[in-house]
Amino acid sequence: MNFGAQDEVVGFLETQGEGASKIIATHISVIVLVGNRAFKLKRNVVFPYLDFRTPKTRLAMCEAEYALNRRTAAKLYSGVRRVTRRANGALCFDGTGELVDAVVEMRRFDEEALLDRLAQRHELTIPIIETLAERIAAFHDRAPVDRARGGVDAMAVLLDLNDASLAGALFASPAELAAHSRNLRDNTRRLGALLDARRADGKVRRCHGDLTLRNICLFDGEPTPFDCIEFSDDLATIDVLYDLAFLLMDLWRRDQRALANLTLNRYLDCRDELDGLPLLPLFMALRASIRAYVTNAQACGAGADRALLTREARGYFDLALSLLRPGEPALIAVGGLSGTGKSSVAARLAPRLGAAPGARVLNSDRLRKKLFGAAAATRLPEAAYAPEVSTRVYAALREEGARVAANQWPTIIDAVFARPEQRQAIEAAARQAAVPFAGFWLEAAPALCAARVAERRNDVSDATREVVARQRASDIGKMNWARVDAARDLEVIASDIAERLRSAIP
Repeated sequence: MNFGAQDEVVGFLETQGEGASKIIATHISVIVLVGNRAFKLKRNVVFPYLDFRTPKTRLAMCEAEYALNRRTAAKLYSGVRRVTRRANGALCFDGTGELVDAVVEMRRFDEEALLDRLAQRHELTIPIIETLAERIAAFHDRAPVDRARGGVDAMAVLLDLNDASLAGALFASPAELAAHSRNLRDNTRRLGALLDARRADGKVRRCHGDLTLRNICLFDGEPTPFDCIEFSDDLATIDVLYDLAFLLMDLWRRDQRALANLTLNRYLDCRDELDGLPLLPLFMALRASIRAYVTNAQACGAGADRALLTREARGYFDLALSLLRPGEPALIAVGGLSGTGKSSVAARLAPRLGAAPGARVLNSDRLRKKLFGAAAATRLPEAAYAPEVSTRVYAALREEGARVAANQWPTIIDAVFARPEQRQAIEAAARQAAVPFAGFWLEAAPALCAARVAERRNDVSDATREVVARQRASDIGKMNWARVDAARDLEVIASDIAERLRSAIP
């Protein structure tokens, strides 16, 4: 690989550890892996969004990268090293001679632990994603608010940058690029008041900025975001949902749609961002556009991989086009006695509803735990299931479902709904919110339900075989919801319900 004037620095870095070195190049960086360390060098490049032409600038950006990434990956980042020249012409670290360049020094980790590698091997798990969503939410909680940036004006700047970066792209015609630009701008104008309102509400913060799967690794067993945007406070001081949207888009692109939906739902469990749901199609589409032009830039400088990268850029562009298609609000209730698989069916149904990444799922067990300030897998005492507590839980489900509907987004309410008045109340909530409603009642043999409940480990549900038996003995009243055979494969059940919804809800 040829890095021009920086070849000497790369050669020096390769000598800073034992064993063979490995070089990874991106459009703006060179990472030299040697021994148990990684050295990240800023390339001497200029793009519409950055200028790395001088050693002094590259040093400043290394220092910014170190400080900013320690917010989410303190164990990974060791420090900043200045590359200087000795009197004899040799390079060294942190000498008194001429500043030649600078690098960020990091602890080396197994590249197979990158989340994009895990996704390729289908090894991304629900616990990894749930932990990641919670860590991102906590990071956003701590991130400093900035009311001077963000809003519709900042989005307009991003769109100008998007147009400039995509100009002359190898993968699309000028007419296609112009039509996509108009679509992005039309959506931004339509949502402008919401963008500005969220800025006023403190939802614009100094975020990560580049939250893709390749910038998250498993380190010491924990999903760890690293490599945030350091070169532009404007590009990284953004709406928190725009930050999350990069991860959502990346999961969606890799056909990990259930995990994308799970990421959103666990994030929303931690942070009240329901008002921002209508922004997600725009945010995810713009993120896909960004990946299209970054990949296009890589293709322009590539040799044998040029055609492959161009196809990848086109894939991102096509994804951006599809993500701008709006969804419709609806309120879907999934009921059934314990062990019928309500939560599993709801999780598989959610990505199929509405705009990407799918429906908000409201689960009675999670909401009950939240009311008691307990972790999801913590077993609650019997008193937490008293009738008056359940009344509060179902009322909260209706209230939250109505809030989701008010923001023009579909929601799935996952609860037992064993009593007729509970079913009637959720239907009334949908009518009051003026959104379509559909109720589904899952049924399975008692032995199957009892076996499923007995197999649960570290589950949000506290149901036991005894609970299943008591539910079976109760009278559920007249059932006017669509009955669903819950003994089948979960994907089959979700597909069945989705097909019924397509027929029942325009």
